[in-house]
Amino acid sequence: MTSKERVHAALKRLPTDRVPVYMWFHPDTTKILAELFEVPPDKVDEVMCNDVRQAWVGNNYAMEGIIHDNVGETHTDDWGIEWVKEGAFNQIKTSPLADASEEEIRAYKHPEHKLDELMSSMDPLIPYAEESFIGCDISPCLFEMVWRLRGMEETILNLIEEPELSEIMLDQALQFSILLAEEAIERFPLDWLWTGDDVAGQQSMIMSPACWRELIKPKLAEIFAIGKKHNLWVAHHCCGSLYPIIPDLIEIGMDVLNPVQCNCPDMDPIDLKKEFGKDISFMGGVDTQYLLPNGTAEEIYSTTSKLIEGMTSDGGGYILAASHTVPPETPIENIFSMYRAAGITKEEIFENAAAYQAN
Repeated sequence: MTSKERVHAALKRLPTDRVPVYMWFHPDTTKILAELFEVPPDKVDEVMCNDVRQAWVGNNYAMEGIIHDNVGETHTDDWGIEWVKEGAFNQIKTSPLADASEEEIRAYKHPEHKLDELMSSMDPLIPYAEESFIGCDISPCLFEMVWRLRGMEETILNLIEEPELSEIMLDQALQFSILLAEEAIERFPLDWLWTGDDVAGQQSMIMSPACWRELIKPKLAEIFAIGKKHNLWVAHHCCGSLYPIIPDLIEIGMDVLNPVQCNCPDMDPIDLKKEFGKDISFMGGVDTQYLLPNGTAEEIYSTTSKLIEGMTSDGGGYILAASHTVPPETPIENIFSMYRAAGITKEEIFENAAAYQAN
């Protein structure tokens, strides 16, 4: 099967030759793998049998797509957010609307004038569109976009004390998300529309489910509807413990939930599969906090095998992925063990690398 055929079949609960894989590697992990396989970093996904090819066109590119070599290096994105490398990741240093007045907030503009530049990140994927499953990531869509601009503390206070101000900023984020979605669908041969909005933490939701249902759900439904209108799968990313709103996400059209952080309350992947597997598919569930970097190769093989078996109990509905980017401290043999559980051997991976080198 081609990767495109494999992912579509899995989402439809049809037979596949193996479970589809979509693994996100931290840039430092990608560098390690590229050196091991003696291939350019942009060929690691191909060597590692990733079935999904996807790029960011929204603000997540500014967070994850811009790579600094040294801790402390910064950049300012097209939204006016200043980022700094802290540890292995870029973190927000300055939010442009922190302490902004209502007038300044109303006057703020998302970077519509940079639309062509933002969309260009998808261009490298087009040659793979015939055989690979193509996704476009427009996240963060709503609340997460707002707090990146405003700051988390002020955003939470606004939700409670100034809901009208929150509504203004959420509407601005909504309109830009809609623009990104419509442009991406028009320009590129997509298989799914990837959305995202982190509204949960490690122990519970950041806001109450009632607040989410009032302020976020109707707007997210508008974004999902764009994908549905064009007969695309709609994938949604939300880290943390979001169990209370999973039925709501299903109601408004979510097809695939990611990343399924198995260490968070009520987010055990097998339990979620039993409860919601008839309605949605899942992508993720392999723990990157403890298991991948710290477990033995056999532990990872056993755990991943059981995960795949449980998550495909109805014949499919699952894409193997980690619950976050695979960290650079992960032993290479642990990565190979995870892939071996998916039916992809180390030998096959090295053969892919050799085939690229031969060309």
